[in-house]
Amino acid sequence: MSEFKQLVFSGVQPTGNLHLGNYLGALQKFVALQDTYECIYCVVDLHSLTATLVHDDLPGQTRSIAAAYLAAGLDPKKSIIFNQSRVPQHAELAWIFNCVARIGWMNRMTQFKDKAGKDRENASLGLLAYPSLMAADILLYRATHVPVGDDQKQHLELTRDIAQKFNNDFSQRIAELGYGVEMQVGEEKVNGFFPMAEPLIEGPATRVMSLRDGTKKMSKSDPSDLSRINLSDDADTIAKKIRKAKTDPLPLPDNVEELKDRPEAQNLVGIYAALAGMTSAEVLSEFGGKQFSEFKPALAEVAVAKLGPINAEMRRISADPAYVDSVLRDGGERAGAKAEETMKMVHEIVGLLTN
Repeated sequence: MSEFKQLVFSGVQPTGNLHLGNYLGALQKFVALQDTYECIYCVVDLHSLTATLVHDDLPGQTRSIAAAYLAAGLDPKKSIIFNQSRVPQHAELAWIFNCVARIGWMNRMTQFKDKAGKDRENASLGLLAYPSLMAADILLYRATHVPVGDDQKQHLELTRDIAQKFNNDFSQRIAELGYGVEMQVGEEKVNGFFPMAEPLIEGPATRVMSLRDGTKKMSKSDPSDLSRINLSDDADTIAKKIRKAKTDPLPLPDNVEELKDRPEAQNLVGIYAALAGMTSAEVLSEFGGKQFSEFKPALAEVAVAKLGPINAEMRRISADPAYVDSVLRDGGERAGAKAEETMKMVHEIVGLLTN
């Protein structure tokens, strides 16, 4: 193989309702990418166990994320859509990567520090090893590109570190087996089995902030439902949340530079831009100098027009769980075939007898 085949992989945890930030930061990009790349999109149910071990309805949450994928426009004929636990090779490769990764790498992960808080000794081992499983998710399919938000860039960098160490450690064996792609690492060439996956970060609203605090990311776990627009919200609820969104007393500025010290204004303008397919500068050319009392109804109208059809389609699809399960089952079979092929080669590279 002279080069890695281009492939996109990404996944979403089945914890809580998907919201506007998930749509603009992930789902909208997923849909666009499926027209130019081979894409694999996963509901990462194994990852959800690091957030909450005991779920009230994990199967229902998993189906809900899958329904959102489909409602947003993912085509199960174009893309592979499945839930992670259907393909056991994710966990198997994660264990090998646990042996590749260094404890110091894991301890530096900002997300672990944030989620574990001050009581790190009481955090689960799964939470610490979460990035290793994420690396396995990506590299099991030898994905070359990953659409990620700013908060996941560090995890993708770790994925690249793991891939590089594996390639370096096993370079000679990879070459002997004929499984590698010649790669330049520093001043030397190695035979790489895993690609160095690249992030795909684009668009005017890659990081959507809370409607109640423009300095905090919009989150499924925020105790205030007014802080986010859920994809399951109806038109009236969307309009109400935008009407109640926190703002400052000044009118909207005429240029983007003046938004920098106004986080709530910057967030709402960014949301409008992303939903309307405009730049923030174009939004301000239309609304600059106007009060939020005039801008918010326009934003609500754009949000309802964009999200309303997705909401309706989600409800329709969710009412047919057998269909959702069939999509996940078919996707799992297709993903499993790719995963089995990768792991057969990994077994040979590492030296694990399986025949």
